[in-house]
Amino acid sequence: MKFNKSWIIAAGIRAIKTVAQTAVATIGVSAAMSEVDWLAVGSASMLAGILSILTSIAGLPEAKE
Repeated sequence: MKFNKSWIIAAGIRAIKTVAQTAVATIGVSAAMSEVDWLAVGSASMLAGILSILTSIAGLPEAKE
């Protein structure tokens, strides 16, 4: 797999969306439980972003080969 400009852009967009979705979900769950733990929101969101990039290495249909 060649990491060209289109792959980097597609993987970045996917990672940003994943981070945002994880943050929204974590904030929602934290708020329902009592108060928002911002450290948990940040760490879960960043981990999701890292996992998204690693998953994109296996294959990214949005990027043209």
